[in-house]
Amino acid sequence: MTQNSSFTTHPMSTVNIAICHYPFASMSAIYGWKELFEMANSLCERLGLEVNFAPKIVDSFTAVDEHYAVIFLPPSTNPEFYSKPQAALSSWLDQHHQQGAILTSACAGAFLLAQTHAAQQKSLTTHWGLVESFKHNYPQLTLEPDAILIDHSDVISAGGMMSWLDLALALVSRFSDERVARDLGKTLVIDTAPRRQTYYQQFTPSYLHGDKRIIEVQQYISNQIRHPLPIGDLAAKVNLTIRTFQRRFVKATGITPVQYIQKVRVQHMCDRLEASNDSFEFIALNAGYEDASACRKVFVKLMGLTPSEFRRRFKRR
Repeated sequence: MTQNSSFTTHPMSTVNIAICHYPFASMSAIYGWKELFEMANSLCERLGLEVNFAPKIVDSFTAVDEHYAVIFLPPSTNPEFYSKPQAALSSWLDQHHQQGAILTSACAGAFLLAQTHAAQQKSLTTHWGLVESFKHNYPQLTLEPDAILIDHSDVISAGGMMSWLDLALALVSRFSDERVARDLGKTLVIDTAPRRQTYYQQFTPSYLHGDKRIIEVQQYISNQIRHPLPIGDLAAKVNLTIRTFQRRFVKATGITPVQYIQKVRVQHMCDRLEASNDSFEFIALNAGYEDASACRKVFVKLMGLTPSEFRRRFKRR
């Protein structure tokens, strides 16, 4: 008896990807994306997945005759470029978005993404060090700087300088299989576990706002973090009423005095957790917290990690 067997051949699914090579774009991200998707193709083949990623480096933003599933905006090294209007690039991106392309950005690429119609009414993320600049340039947009990745399905932004890796892995997983993204992470020896930008943030206060009385208070706080810092005392130190002091402080720094003091103290604790073997209780006491339990709650709220988790991840060896 002869049994007939029929085999179904599934057509290869090609994912066309545009990697924007605009002026001052990060070359490591541009070529890193290209190589990562080529590695993904090898893994897809090994796993029997009928998916082929076709990355293309694009440096001309006029033609829209090609159709892309995804367009990548890499990090940039020059704020003089990415913080200024780029009408031709924005128009090109919007036209492709209307054709179905997913628009994505990494780090400072969010500034270019923010110039598109597609990104309006959507929250974005960028590098934690670019937050104030982004808010100044795009006050109408919602920024979530703690996030590594924000996915709106058709618009995706990633935060840190190396977040182009997170972005690429997310797209690999979407168009192929989570196994491919997981194996890529292992091959590249990168962390694919959920995390936040708060893990990596450093608080570096600015003294360039021009308000001399607030600068005096900022310097005083930095030198006196071990001691109580009542808001009334800080206001009195510069001969201001509490209400006037708080208003001027927020205008100068962007945050309240209480938030500022917390950030200065938590940054001090981060530095000590990285550089010493001191107990958290000792570090908290030297940062002005008599209650280590309350201090731990503030630390977790600002950093997204417990003190012990932070130390395991970042302690200098």
